[in-house]
Amino acid sequence: MEANIDQNVLDKANSWLSGAYDEETKKAVRDMMENNPQELTESFYRDLEFGTGGLRGIMGAGSNRMNKYTVGMATQGFSNYLKTNFPDKNQISVVIAHDSRNNSQFFTQVTANIFSSNGIKVYLFDDLRPTPELSFAIRHLKCQGGIMITASHNPKEYNGYKAYWEDGGQLISPHDKNVIAEVEKIDGVADLDFSGNSALIETIGKEVDEVYLAKVKALSLSPEIINRQKDFSIVYTPLHGTGITLVPDSLKNFGFANVHITEQQAIPDGNFPTVKSPNPEEPAALELAIAQATDLGADLVMATDPDGDRVGIAVRNGNDFVLLNGNQAASLLINYLLTKWSEKGKLTGKEFIVKTIVTSELLFDLAEKYGVQHYDVLTGFKYIADIIKHFEGEKTFIGGGEESYGYLVGDFVRDKDAVISCSMIAETAAWAADRGSSMYEMLKDLYVEFGFYKEKLVSIVRTGKAGAEEIKKIMDNFRIHPPKTMGNSKVVRIKDYQTSTNHNLENGTTTAIDLPKSNVLQFFTENGYKVSVRPSGTEPKIKFYFGIKGELKRKKDFDKVNAHLEAQIEEIIRELKLN
Repeated sequence: MEANIDQNVLDKANSWLSGAYDEETKKAVRDMMENNPQELTESFYRDLEFGTGGLRGIMGAGSNRMNKYTVGMATQGFSNYLKTNFPDKNQISVVIAHDSRNNSQFFTQVTANIFSSNGIKVYLFDDLRPTPELSFAIRHLKCQGGIMITASHNPKEYNGYKAYWEDGGQLISPHDKNVIAEVEKIDGVADLDFSGNSALIETIGKEVDEVYLAKVKALSLSPEIINRQKDFSIVYTPLHGTGITLVPDSLKNFGFANVHITEQQAIPDGNFPTVKSPNPEEPAALELAIAQATDLGADLVMATDPDGDRVGIAVRNGNDFVLLNGNQAASLLINYLLTKWSEKGKLTGKEFIVKTIVTSELLFDLAEKYGVQHYDVLTGFKYIADIIKHFEGEKTFIGGGEESYGYLVGDFVRDKDAVISCSMIAETAAWAADRGSSMYEMLKDLYVEFGFYKEKLVSIVRTGKAGAEEIKKIMDNFRIHPPKTMGNSKVVRIKDYQTSTNHNLENGTTTAIDLPKSNVLQFFTENGYKVSVRPSGTEPKIKFYFGIKGELKRKKDFDKVNAHLEAQIEEIIRELKLN
């Protein structure tokens, strides 16, 4: 068996057999060496790294797996880095929270023990909480960092570790790379102290919830409308995750009195028994809630992912429900915010919104209509948080979002927030109803005014070591042999964020991209198409984002134009051989 295993993998596995690991872990490694060389390779061919969402991986024994040792090493490295950065701080402190996943509570305790053994004070939530409340608590409690134990919307085999800085945002450069460097300096797991210091661990809970929910309620722009529309019917599902702890309470605080919970999915459960994947981007995840809404005659369906930072929605269209993608939901939310800020005379010229480079340009059209500044950032909400931090005290952040169903309103949280988003999306829907319209009809109105923006995401999954190599080859091929045309339209511009270059193919000029380097390619055609390609930072897949635009002169032509644009995207997909 060993002859089929890469020597580096074998060496690393043997180091776990001879190191200070518990017997259960060593037994698991021996079993892989004797019976499953492929699993051994997947478990040891690399170390888990921080991507756009932090540390994330399949649970199990090995350096490329989520376990007490990889979590412990990450926490020790983070502890060392915090001490280096805050040498004059009398008491460095962090907040830790976790989601409903299997082993999340265990990893939380491991993390708390490592931090406290390093003399760092830990504020530990008494039970599962959404990621955005963790972000809020860091600033609220004036901590220097925080950890959220979660793998977001990944399948049940995964868990993860999101690391946050004192501003409440996830680690970005140079902190993310520096923490990794600190982890790499650690000689081995024998240096880890799992015993903990209970005197430095303080339990927190309801008192933080109350402050957070009050701040969410203060974001409401139309309490009088909600009062008129308080019976607006909503179905909400937390998909077995943390949303159940705060979303229903927040909707109640806003004044919504007709909220129905999908009870089969209301119990936190890391096995996610009622869904194939707890991902609100996937239509199947909303099926139970939509069926319930159909029976009840409800108008809005909302589903949050396990750690409560992303939300998927379905809106009524006659007798049916239509799933809105992240670009559409973000556009409707931003349109509502900007309209209300304008009506209330709150726009002074110092307000701004932020989106990611793969998110719909419709958000910028809306910002320009109201004279609001707008910024593009790399994929990953930590970059939106960084812009908010950069302009703190100078400009006011109204809202922002990304196509992957993550949105934020206000700046007291520094990550995408499904508790805020559910509350403000419900308010947007009530506003539409109060005007005798609906979210779906308002979306059509936006397309008539600004153009029909049609977006589509295609993900190609390639797992393990071989998959990572294949994804790299795909990206290399697009760089070496970029498409010359897409959808019968000439490619006129290529942005390569890895080399920070913007190539104008029409005049042969190259300009710099003023964003951090990232493995992303974007192709633009002469008729306005945009195709973005990037490997996921949190999942074993490569993502293709398609964005095209057409004209919608009359709302009654919506289905016809939609079908035409869909056909154009499918043609580009065929051209790129992604079928």
